[in-house]
Amino acid sequence: MNFTRWSARLPGTQRRAAARADRTPAAPQASAASTAAGTGSGTGPGTGTGSVPAARAEAAPAKDAEPVTLDGLSVHDILGKVPALATVVYGPDHRIAYVNDAYAALFGPRPTGTRARDTLPELEELGLLPLMDQVLRSGKPRTVKSRRVTVPAPPDGTTAQPATIDRGPRPRHGYYTFTCSPIAVGEGKDAQRGVLVFAADVTDQVEAAERLRVSERRQREAAVTLQRSLLPQELEQPDDLRVAATYQPGGKDTAVGGDWYDVITLGAGRTALVIGDVMGRGVRAAAVMGQLRTAVRAYARLDLPPHEVLQLLDGLAAEIDATQIATCVYAVHDPNEGRLVYASAGHLPILVRDPDGTVRRAAEPTGPPLGTGGWLHTSGTVALCPGSSAVLYTDGLVERRDEDIDEGVAALERAFAGATGSPQVMCDRLIRALGVTQEHDDDVAVLVLQHPARTGHDAELFHNAALELLGGVEAAPRARAFASGVLASWRFPTDLRDLGVLAASELVANSLQHGTPPMRLRLRRTDRRLIIEVTDGDDHLPRRRRAEPADEAGRGISIIATIASSWGSRRTPGGGKAVWCEFALPAGHG
Repeated sequence: MNFTRWSARLPGTQRRAAARADRTPAAPQASAASTAAGTGSGTGPGTGTGSVPAARAEAAPAKDAEPVTLDGLSVHDILGKVPALATVVYGPDHRIAYVNDAYAALFGPRPTGTRARDTLPELEELGLLPLMDQVLRSGKPRTVKSRRVTVPAPPDGTTAQPATIDRGPRPRHGYYTFTCSPIAVGEGKDAQRGVLVFAADVTDQVEAAERLRVSERRQREAAVTLQRSLLPQELEQPDDLRVAATYQPGGKDTAVGGDWYDVITLGAGRTALVIGDVMGRGVRAAAVMGQLRTAVRAYARLDLPPHEVLQLLDGLAAEIDATQIATCVYAVHDPNEGRLVYASAGHLPILVRDPDGTVRRAAEPTGPPLGTGGWLHTSGTVALCPGSSAVLYTDGLVERRDEDIDEGVAALERAFAGATGSPQVMCDRLIRALGVTQEHDDDVAVLVLQHPARTGHDAELFHNAALELLGGVEAAPRARAFASGVLASWRFPTDLRDLGVLAASELVANSLQHGTPPMRLRLRRTDRRLIIEVTDGDDHLPRRRRAEPADEAGRGISIIATIASSWGSRRTPGGGKAVWCEFALPAGHG
């Protein structure tokens, strides 16, 4: 940029004033000519009647008209009318050559010829002086964006912002984008290298962007709050498992997802473990997650096999929102069988670590994600013996943009093999080992369960006893005698022992009347409850009903429901059913 109209005598030039004086006589001449042509009396040339031809002559296009140029404009004419801050400095010490009216209105007038470091402290505060040095050296423009500018309140106390009574007027704040461009100041041999500092007010844009960021932050906080409120506030703790879970939302620039987990006690010592991920982000994904989690808990109460639970969820997910799908693993742990029975809807495999440290992946079967429809899920099993641990997780833990997801699962296997401690400690260690930080770009949910190997006094609190029943009239007396002897050996109080014997008798009688062989009576005690369960080969589930006074049957389940803490029934995988009841142990027993 070359300001050729700028005088070499800097500062204090009179060139602009002289140029204005040279152009001044043109107007009076034109005025005099028009007066001579348009004033006077009478007719003929020079009179009022001759004004019309004169007007026509003025309207006629000039044959030798020259194109309009900007040569007559000076720096003052151009920059003085620009509604942006502008100042011109020259020389290595950046002496002031010009400050426009907008700059003076914001920061106050500045004397020309002085050094910018002395009289333009605002440029030094903004860090522009080193930038101006770079512009002089390189001859290339430089720009800094959205610098905050603080303008002190005027001495008289007037200010554009409201003032408080006790604090007085407050300073104004704005944001400007500064561009420093190299120019030649002056002309000829006296020309000097200088810098034009031009600042555009971007306060509205910055404030709008900040309002948008605040709005997005509030929306994200609302989604995170909704997400956390829909997750279990406190996990149920089964008798035979130790369980912990953790959820970490994505970084601040990432919308919250729909990851969830749950632990559901099913009764008779069995526990359902769930983890899932809704494919989407924001409040909508969190809302869909909440509906699916609630549905899982409702379906779990039916005590259905895992694949049937996923079938029901699949249909529900399509009804909730056909555009969103979800992955899910639903697993059931039975301490009597020492295994996990699970079904997966497009989710990542469960990892199981044996007591010797070997890590295994739960094999197929797996089906497509929930919400796709038209697929029959199937259940699989994986051993979980005492001393083993398992981890369920969402893809945010193992998926990275620059590597295959199988590599992430392999990294989790290595970390899981060496992780020790309580389930909560293991959750934290796995998250750290996989490099998940507060700025992670995806939500992460991790659920760790341990089936502890109990020894010493702990082992004395957990017992199992079972009796095979062949049917016949001697089955009920055998069941009562067996239950009485087992409960006595477990040193239960007399009243609890009597209730246990009565419950075993009623369950066996119900099975003898409505079931088919093979029949089995199982008693199990934990540190918190006594469980009595009877299985048989008939898959008709009993239900509680009101027996009429004249009825000879129909009271067995009502008696069980009255004396026990809880009861239930389910179909068994090989065909048949199991009916069970539980008694809470007195505090301090054992």
